[in-house]
Amino acid sequence: MCVHKKKWITGDAREELAEVLAREYEEGRSIRAIAQAHGRSYGFVHRVLTEAGVPLRPRGGDVSAGRGGNGADGDPARAHDVPGVSPGF
Repeated sequence: MCVHKKKWITGDAREELAEVLAREYEEGRSIRAIAQAHGRSYGFVHRVLTEAGVPLRPRGGDVSAGRGGNGADGDPARAHDVPGVSPGF
């Protein structure tokens, strides 16, 4: 689908674009990455996804898996807050 930057997108073209954007978002791409790939603003992509009823992920990515630190949230500075975990400093 070829959509020109800064051109209004309405009707069927907007619905078609919403399907493409939703598919990419559901595959795990960020709104920012989708916006850049399609030459659109973050706000435009966010608005189209919202209009299409796509449930948006929380900001900041998946922090439940941790990021390699010693604390429950992956932050080594908070390792002392986790029972049974040595802070290592």
